Amino acid sequence: MNSIKNNTLKITYAALFLALGMALPFLTGQIPEIGNMLLPMHISVMLCGLICGPLYGLGIGALTPILRSLIFTMPPLMPTAFSMAFELATYGFVIGLMYKKLHGKRFAVYVSLLVSMILGRIMWGLVSIYFYGLVGKTFTYAIFFAGAFLNAIPGIILQFVLIPVIIKVVKNFKREQQRKSTY
Repeated sequence: MNSIKNNTLKITYAALFLALGMALPFLTGQIPEIGNMLLPMHISVMLCGLICGPLYGLGIGALTPILRSLIFTMPPLMPTAFSMAFELATYGFVIGLMYKKLHGKRFAVYVSLLVSMILGRIMWGLVSIYFYGLVGKTFTYAIFFAGAFLNAIPGIILQFVLIPVIIKVVKNFKREQQRKSTY
């Protein structure tokens, strides 16, 4: 019974993170350059991987940009949303897996964030070469470097500040709930 309750809770949280991933870009939607810098969709996917686990992170990461593109036409489906789907799926899976492996270690969230960011950006670069080529565009090293690092610095900083705080709050909440349930 506990396993069913746990899976139901994870599905519910994953749906919440999908909804957040769909909604957060509206905060920066009027100015796409700010959205490209703050990376709002990334935050919900990374939180999903950390809280729900690697498979949920992978699924929500792959689904969010495609679904958002189909419903709201942003990001453009090809090549952007498809490239982002691979990138975000990598973030969600890697951060969830790393956090699971490092669970209880002092800097688990930060190491998981760093590794997932690096691998996600590499994945984005590799699949962008293919998807940009399909639409007759060239994906250069300069585009990769600007998109993955230079333009993303504010979002990377935001993720390193915001995500660990949220995870700490969630941990404290869970601890408090467990404490209350033992009485």
